[in-house]
Order: sequence, then C-alpha cells, then structure tokens
Amino acid sequence: MDIDIELKKRADFFNTQLEKFLEGGNPESLYEAARHLPLAGGKRLRPCFSLISCEAVKGDIIKVIPLAIALELIHNFTLIHDDIMDKSKLRRKLPTVHIKYGEPAAINAGDLLFIKAFESMHNMSVDCSTFKNVEFGFIDFIREICEGQQLDMDFENRQIINEDEYLEMIRKKTAVFFQFASEAGAILGGGTQDEINALNEYGLNAGLGFQIWDDYLDISSDETVLGKDIGNDIRNGKKTLIAVHCLNNATGNNKKLLNRIFGNIKATENEVRQVYDLFRQLKSIDHAKNTALNYIANAKKALNVLPDSDAKQLLLELADYSIKRKM
Repeated sequence: MDIDIELKKRADFFNTQLEKFLEGGNPESLYEAARHLPLAGGKRLRPCFSLISCEAVKGDIIKVIPLAIALELIHNFTLIHDDIMDKSKLRRKLPTVHIKYGEPAAINAGDLLFIKAFESMHNMSVDCSTFKNVEFGFIDFIREICEGQQLDMDFENRQIINEDEYLEMIRKKTAVFFQFASEAGAILGGGTQDEINALNEYGLNAGLGFQIWDDYLDISSDETVLGKDIGNDIRNGKKTLIAVHCLNNATGNNKKLLNRIFGNIKATENEVRQVYDLFRQLKSIDHAKNTALNYIANAKKALNVLPDSDAKQLLLELADYSIKRKM
C-alpha cells in the first residue's frame, strides 16, 4: 500500500467537496480572501484522519465529509490568524492572506472560515444525539486550540518551562486536532465505544508525535548549514521540545551560554551555532526524536482493538508517515 497514493486519492476527493462548499458568496472580495488559503492545496491530513478512521470502523465516508470540511476550515482559520500574529509573509509558497489582501480583510476572512466551519457541521446527516456529541467535541477542541496558542505565546516570555508544560501546550495547540478528527470519524462511522476510544488515543498520540517531529525536522534537516528559520527560532527563544530539554539540563558555563544567547534577537551566526551545538552535545535533539517515536508507537498500539482491514493498515502507515516526512 502506497501511503502517498492513498492520501492523494482521499485528498482529491475531499478537495472537490471543499471547492463546492466554498463556491460563491458576496462581497466577492471577502470570499476570495477566505478561499485563498483553503484552496491553496496541502496534504489534507486532518480530513484524512477523519475519513480513514471512519473507514476503519466500516463506516460510510460520505457522512464524514461535512466534518472533514469543518476541520480543514478551522485549520485554515488558525493559520490565517497565526500568520498575522507571526508577521509571516509566505504560506504554502503563496503570499499569506494578510499580505495579499491586507490585515483587516485577513482577520475578516479568518472569521468567515470559522463560521463556515459550523455551517458545514450542520450538513451532517445524523441523529440529534450523535450531532450534539460531535459538535460539543468540535467546540471543545477549538477552545483548546485557542488555549494552546496562548500558552505558546506566553512561553516566549518565560526563560524556563518544564517538559510537562510544553507537552500540554502542543497537546492543545496541535494534537487535539488529530485526536478529535480520529474520534469523530469513528463516531460518525458507527464504531463501537472501544473503537471510538482507540481512535481517540490513536489521534492524540499521532498528533503529539507529529508536532514533536516538526521540532526535530526543523533543527536536524540540515546538519551542516543552519537555515534562517532555525537561527530565528534560537534568536526568538522559541520553546520547542529540543530547547526545553536543553534549557532544563544545561549547567555551569553551558547554562550561562544559553542565558546569554537563547532568546537574544541580536545573536550572531556564530552564537546561534554555539546553541545549536549545545542542543547536540546535551542530546536534546535525540531526546525529541525518541519522544516522537514513542508517541507514534503508542498511536499504533492503540489500534490493536480494531479488526484488520485496509483502512487499519493505512492508519498504521499514516502514523509512520507523520515521522518519515522530510518537510
């Protein structure tokens, strides 16, 4: 089974549904801005988690499409607002929404996607009890994303955070997305409670592994040249698991070096290299890699309760895919 082919097959199907849902709307300037990022492509991992989870419990994926659209719209809503907060200029190799359309229009477009997500949820063809169950879960995970984003920003102003605090932040900011997508896909697919619980656990662990692997990729993708983003993360004092591990384990002169350079926006390239080398010396990069691998192993283990099927095998490969990707 080729994971890239299987994901593309589902992404292509999903994209057709998403494009139909986002057609039209007035004023055109608002809807054009709102469509800019969602229709710019991507692997559609969050919708795929929900679709494949539904398949794994032998459900009809048509029932999941409104949920999958809602998930993707919330994802893009957060990206638009994140890009404004981070002053990012590019996303998916295109100008960010606020760069192309202006910051006020981008905020409005993000808000529209948020509302359209709830509109899509109301297109689900399920009984009232199931709808309320899924919608309350939808509300909870969006609330946690907002909390996680705030924690991430708050951590920028703290020199030290512990690993548990970091893991709670990425659980809220990233992992709950995959957790809810998998669980809700199983609910809409008519899974048993054991299957729903298993896919909840699967999504949570896969999401944690996914985010930590991003930390690992960012710092290890090029071992000879430090890219601009890596240097900026060190200068901005970004609290990745690698940084958190290093900050909490450095002592003596190493601690003084971190206190002087990490989070210093004026740090030179040589100083950035010193911090990067310290990440390696204290095995902080290895720690992040191994932590991600452990979460992925737990995600795959959670699937043991599911009957064997092509969809289950795809979920297993999807978990591995999260830590085998290079970008």
